[in-house]
This record gives sequence, structure tokens and C-alpha cells, in this order.
Amino acid sequence: MVRLPTVPALRRCADRWAASPRALDVVAALSAFALMLLDVPGLARGDNPLTSVTATLVLAAGAATLVLRRRAPWVPYLVALGLMGWLHEVTLIQFALYSIGRFRGRRAAVAATLLYVGVAYGYFFLTPGWPVRHGATLSDFLSLVIPIGVLAAGVGIAAHRHDLVRALEVQRREAAARQAVQEERIQVGRDVHDLVGRELTVLAVRAEVLAVRARGETHQKDFEELADTARRAHLMLNETIVRRADRDGATPGLEGLADLAAESERMGSPVDLEVAEEVKALSPLRQTAVHRVVQECLTNAAKHAPGLPVRVAIGVAGPDLWIEVRNPLPKSPPDRAPVSTGTGLVSMDERVASMGGTLTAGARDGAYEVRATLPSGLRR
Repeated sequence: MVRLPTVPALRRCADRWAASPRALDVVAALSAFALMLLDVPGLARGDNPLTSVTATLVLAAGAATLVLRRRAPWVPYLVALGLMGWLHEVTLIQFALYSIGRFRGRRAAVAATLLYVGVAYGYFFLTPGWPVRHGATLSDFLSLVIPIGVLAAGVGIAAHRHDLVRALEVQRREAAARQAVQEERIQVGRDVHDLVGRELTVLAVRAEVLAVRARGETHQKDFEELADTARRAHLMLNETIVRRADRDGATPGLEGLADLAAESERMGSPVDLEVAEEVKALSPLRQTAVHRVVQECLTNAAKHAPGLPVRVAIGVAGPDLWIEVRNPLPKSPPDRAPVSTGTGLVSMDERVASMGGTLTAGARDGAYEVRATLPSGLRR
């Protein structure tokens, strides 16, 4: 059996096209054409030179203009007004008014509806027998022709507002994610200041002591320059980090994990905490990263799987430090939807990526697992 290698690619291409706005426009055009086909027998018998074939072609051409309904919705609208007067066809005008309301908003839809009503009244009073298929009296006209246009425009306006709300929600989530990344970067900077700044201070003091001991010797000047360089580096660290953000307390390291576990248990989620002995030799900056990842994971577990046990394991494998947090998936969603902006994973990923690591999260074997891997910085 010969397999065609292009089939998966064609399937992916078809899936992408089916989910695209252009595909929806084509579906709208085909739907309008299918409805207008019901009027072809009457058009062929009407007072016009069209036959069944030519009437079908004219209606197909009119329906095809709906493909432009996003970029130029006025094109199918004007074509619909023409078909309404020539062939007494009111199907296309409904799609056109909906498209104007959907893609141009309330003001454009109101203006288009008023123009439609005015043109329809003109056809009714100036064209003999219009619209025959939709009622010959004014009451028939008012009860059918006008409401279908107003309803189509109203539905389009409602869809337009829904699109705006959805776009604003997407923007809000993106802004929240960017804010979370920015806050995490600020926190990383503060941690760097606290931990690296302390080492620079120790270096400066040590160099000054050595300079005093080497007084009168050739290395005295070198030690003094080293102390001065350490002080300048500490000053630049202050200028770069501290003055760009309000200073909060530094994030604790491994010593804070027990408090996190106790807090999680008070919220009803027992924690099984396993920390390898090698992890205690990590630098303060990496201990801070471990604390932040575990803290966010326990918070997410309390939100989305309340009352279920959580297993936290931290170890070192070769040159890598790994953090694994697992909790069983709940059989049913929480009674109350958790209040979340969806930025916790973004913050953790930013924290781990800033240290050259990777983070994965998702359901696996009936549990939700978060695993972070980053360089341990330990000499093996």
C-alpha cells in the first residue's frame, strides 16, 4: 500500500483554512446563495428577462460579494439593494446588514438600516407591484420587509460587541502576563542585589584587610584597587536595581519550604516534601528560585485541586537541579471557580528561564505535574 506523504500536510492546511475568517466568509456566501436558490423558480417566471440558469448566475454573483464582508461590507450591501429593487430579493440584504453591524459597529449599522428602510419605501411606492412575493399591501410590507432588516442589523451589532469584549479579554490576559513577567524580573533583580551585593561587600572588606596587611609592600596598591572596584560594583548594583523598584523583603530559600508546606496543609492540601541532601549546597540565588517555583505550584494546587495531596521532590542529577511537583487531578472541578489570572506559569517560566533552565507543566498519568530543570552550579 502506497502512502502519500502529502496527506498530513494537506490535512493540516485544510484544518488551518477551516478555522480562518476567510472560511467563515465563504460559508456565509454559500449559505446566502443556498437560501436565494429557493427563489429561482419565481424569478424565472417573473417580469424580467432571466431564465433559471441566468437567475442562478446572478444570485451566485451577488452572494459571492459576501466574501468581502470583513474588508468592504458596503459592497455586498449595495449589491443587495440593487437585487432588492430588480429581482425583489431580500435575502442578501439580511446578510449584508449583519455584516455591517458585525464588522463596522453600531453607527454604521444604524445608518445602513435607515438607508435600507428608505430605499425599501421608495421601491414600494415607486415600483408597481413591489414586493409581490412579500405582500402587496403596506401592512404586509411593514410586518415583513422592515423587521428582517432591523433584526439582522441588531444581531450584527450584538456580535460586534461580543467581539470587542473578547478582544479586550485577550488584551487583559496578555497585559497580565506581561505584568507577571515584569514583576518576576524585578524580583529576580532584587534577589540578585541581596545575594550578589552581600558577596561584593565581603569582597571589598576582605580586600581592604589584605591592603592593610600588605602596607608597604608591592601588592598593597593592587588590594586597594580591588576593594575600590568591589565598592563601585556594589554601587552600580544599587543604582541599577534598587532605584528602579521599591524594595521588598528578599525571598527566602530552602529554609522557607517547610513554612510553605505547613501553609498548604492549613488550606487542606497535605504536602509530601522531599529535599535531597545535595540541594542544601545550592547557591542562595538558586535556593530562591526553588522557593518561588514550589510556592507557585502549591498555590495552584490549592486553587485547582483543593484537599488533594501534593508531592514535592527536589534533587540534583548530574549538573542539573530538578524540581517536581505533582498532585492528583480532581474528579470534578472545584465548587467555586478559582480566582486566577493565568500568569503563575508565566512567572515560574520566567524565573527558571532567567537561570538557563526549562519548565514543563501539564496532566500526566492522572496527575498534574510541574517539572523545572536548571543548572545546579555545583561542582561534581
